[in-house]
Amino acid sequence: MLSIGDAFYRLKAELTGLYDEREAAAIAHEVLEYISGMTKTERLVKKELLFTEGQERAFYAASQELISGKPLQYVTNSAWFLGNKYYVDPAVLIPRPETEELVLWVVEHALQLAEKGEGLKILDIGTGSGCIPISLKQKLPAASVTSCDISAAALEVARKNATSLGVEVGLIHLDFLDKTTWDDLANYDIIVSNPPYIPASERERLHINVREYEPATALFVPHDDALVFYDAIAVFAKTHLKEGGAMFFEIDNGHAIETRDVFKDHGFANAELRKDMFGNDRMLFVAGN
Repeated sequence: MLSIGDAFYRLKAELTGLYDEREAAAIAHEVLEYISGMTKTERLVKKELLFTEGQERAFYAASQELISGKPLQYVTNSAWFLGNKYYVDPAVLIPRPETEELVLWVVEHALQLAEKGEGLKILDIGTGSGCIPISLKQKLPAASVTSCDISAAALEVARKNATSLGVEVGLIHLDFLDKTTWDDLANYDIIVSNPPYIPASERERLHINVREYEPATALFVPHDDALVFYDAIAVFAKTHLKEGGAMFFEIDNGHAIETRDVFKDHGFANAELRKDMFGNDRMLFVAGN
């Protein structure tokens, strides 16, 4: 039987070719906590402890998935976002820390408009795991939060997360690029989105655990048009963003200026880029007219 200590060093060594040494170690620790139920400190004290047969089978199964490039979050079916644990699977993107910054920016703005978001109507375009709409509803309990997605499987994941976190958000199944579906949506004070923006031609530049495992419909844009969703949202906002409303977006650093200019070209003069924690232009605020 394999000891907990030996399992850590074996998995770390196997992952070092796919990740740098520090990240490989972090992933190995996460997997061992997931399988053993023990914290890092407990495992260090009991590093000679042998796995049970079931734990050893689970370890080897998880190791094979990780070595193939499968993201840790899909192996453990969990990811953290703003202090909450979310269920994730390959139907949804894995929540990322940059998106936390976007949510907090939206909340900051909403609280300037109304206490606890009282009376505000918020639309999130591209539900995914539900991390954006659920977090907004948690932090703005008096607001009405609705989210839409083209993927029925993603909406099921979002429903599961909303239920487990005790949050009520409206979830709508529609293809946002089909303008005939816009009649199903209301008028909103705030629109927020982290839409697909990667041209399929740039697929190979992504890490294997992204391009081979995360959902293509949430990553890649049709016809290699990186700005297609932003252009559609700008058109949508002309009729569905309330007077004095605002929009918030996660964007691609490589297309930051072009994305901002999409909204300016549609008559939204007040558009502001913001850098993320890594110093990249990854967020955009657009004031309504």
